[in-house]
Amino acid sequence: MTMASPILVFRRFAGMVLLASCGLHAQTQMQGSGPAGMVRIFNTDLAVLEAQEPRKDLPCTVSPIKPFLGFDMRFHAGYEVSIPLRELAGAEDLLTTLFRVTPENKKDDVVYLSQKNTVPAIERDARGDAYLQGGFDLGEGRYHVDWLMRDRSERVCSFYWDSEAQLPAKDKQLALVIQPDTVQAAEREPFREEPPIERTGAEEPLNVKVLINFAPQNSRSATLQPLDLNALVAILRSVAREPRISRFSIVAFNMQEQRVLYRQEAAEHIDFPALGDALQSLKLGTVDIKRLSQKHGDTQFLTDLITQEMGSSDRPDALIFAGPKVMLDAAVPQETLKEVGGLEYPVFYMNYNFNPQSNPWRDAIGNTVKFFKGQEYTISRPRDLWSAWTDIVSRIVRLKIGRRDKGSASQ
Repeated sequence: MTMASPILVFRRFAGMVLLASCGLHAQTQMQGSGPAGMVRIFNTDLAVLEAQEPRKDLPCTVSPIKPFLGFDMRFHAGYEVSIPLRELAGAEDLLTTLFRVTPENKKDDVVYLSQKNTVPAIERDARGDAYLQGGFDLGEGRYHVDWLMRDRSERVCSFYWDSEAQLPAKDKQLALVIQPDTVQAAEREPFREEPPIERTGAEEPLNVKVLINFAPQNSRSATLQPLDLNALVAILRSVAREPRISRFSIVAFNMQEQRVLYRQEAAEHIDFPALGDALQSLKLGTVDIKRLSQKHGDTQFLTDLITQEMGSSDRPDALIFAGPKVMLDAAVPQETLKEVGGLEYPVFYMNYNFNPQSNPWRDAIGNTVKFFKGQEYTISRPRDLWSAWTDIVSRIVRLKIGRRDKGSASQ
């Protein structure tokens, strides 16, 4: 999961109030960062960064966020900052944050990042704290961070810390997206186009179909949280980056709205921007009166979807379900599944379940996959995703080779 865009909020006694997004800017990498670059910054800012002495002319508390591995196979690091509201009281203000991240093993590859946050007018007697956070992405390695913030009055808060991104020994086989000792601005667009993949010249490239439920972990949630969205997109990107696959069929649906959101048939690559545009139509906070009048309408929708996609004339090398658990009051009828008949391809289920202990029971899709003697995988951590996809591809290849050899022998 990528870090969210930096946000500024008020923390009041019992909670936090999110400020309007007007004037809010995501963190950006400054032009000239890197070994051959020349970054243009104010001499006063450079002096603060070089001093390595924390300052609190602008009183603030900085808490570094330790690097953690996201489902996108990138380390995410960052910081949280709190400022007493009384220090920001008065007319509108502008907070400018500038920091640089230096890899320990490549000190010439220093990267500068900046962001600006507009602060609205605040009453003189305001109580509580303003809260700000930001982030950046890393490859494995050790890094030093020099950080400062200043307001329009040139008051400065500065802080410095070391950070290390390291895979545990049991995760060393994971293929990370960012090279070691590399710093990048946090990725803000989950549906960016996937870079071209060099496909293998295998005699029999693979053709897969993916049915993915874009829904939150909590079926009653009115929004698809970034944590859930990024995990689901990461599952799709694992499929998209497999060099042995040459054809992709995608069916994106949402169980709460009981509708298919996006469909892509036998394409050479997954169109992530088009998928992202289609998901804009999700309205999880609304209720369709027609759906309320249909008893077990969700079960009927899932049953129709399964029979349509499994009973279609196309014959993929594998069919893969993905998404959070779908707990229904009524199960998909086994009589209907029997009508689909015996499948000529394997079926898999990549069940995204961030907290499997809270719901250990098999869901409606899991029961369907079990009926067709398929494999189910629980995806709770990045390691789970890597292990599941590695096993799925291995099984698909073995089964396809087995069918080919069996056909040759019969001939």
